[in-house]
Amino acid sequence: MTLRAGESPDLMQLKITVPATSANLGPGFDAIGVALTLRNRFTFSDQGDGLTIDVQGEGAERIYRDERNLVVVAAERIFEIVGQRPQALSILIENDVPAASGMGSSSTAIIGGMLGANGLTGNQLSRSQILNLAAQLEEHPDNVMPALLGGLAVGVLEDGIVTGERFALPDYKVVIVLPKHDTMTKEARAILPQTVSLADAVANIGRTALLIQALQLRHFDKLRTAMQDRLHQPYRIPAIPGMEAAFAAAYEAGAAGVAMSGAGPSLIAFAANGHNAIADAAQAAFTTAGITSRKWILDVDTQGAIVC
Repeated sequence: MTLRAGESPDLMQLKITVPATSANLGPGFDAIGVALTLRNRFTFSDQGDGLTIDVQGEGAERIYRDERNLVVVAAERIFEIVGQRPQALSILIENDVPAASGMGSSSTAIIGGMLGANGLTGNQLSRSQILNLAAQLEEHPDNVMPALLGGLAVGVLEDGIVTGERFALPDYKVVIVLPKHDTMTKEARAILPQTVSLADAVANIGRTALLIQALQLRHFDKLRTAMQDRLHQPYRIPAIPGMEAAFAAAYEAGAAGVAMSGAGPSLIAFAANGHNAIADAAQAAFTTAGITSRKWILDVDTQGAIVC
């Protein structure tokens, strides 16, 4: 069945914005993520001729403009499930979230693509269904869940279904420092061990529980312990020049808790104040290692993906 242009005039064009995310936050590997106030924007239209994609902003020169584009891949999942597909599809992608940064750019593409396709075909799928499909495509829910729902999200993907909780957090500003170092998620995952010791598993379980509570209650004094990790950071940090020194510099400048953002190479730091000084200190550490970097001071996003 084909949805013809003109059949639903109110759905001729859709605009979707999706927030950046930071996953893991130290111990919550593949399970925890938080939405941040930096967004990618997607405009969908069923007008035109065939498939047209325009990409602007961050990483535009590196992004596919054909069926390989992740936004299109995600949209096709929805078209296949609902059994409808527009005769033409035009997508404008405006990126503020850097690609391959550990800030959830792929999740913005997946959520944006699925919400756009769902809207163009009459919103037949619920957000819960969208979340399950997005997590299946991403293979874990830690980024797609906060990207869709906002706030702090904790989720488990089992048999294609996400079971999780979204937590509203008090007002937070966080530091993101992105060194110029290409880190692909698949490569960052490939360096991880396939098995871990009981002691390491226990260490992460306790810290994950502590992290959720400490973030909700703004117990900054507990974050340094809560954001420690034994499952992925000990293997990923040495692969990024200057990262270990940047962690130490951020703490020295007053950070309460520091972690790699997702698979990296970004660093995320929580603090009650002094955010610019923390960012500058981390950047100086990267500079000493011969690595240029960028910084953001962001709030925790509470809205998640928006369709208008």
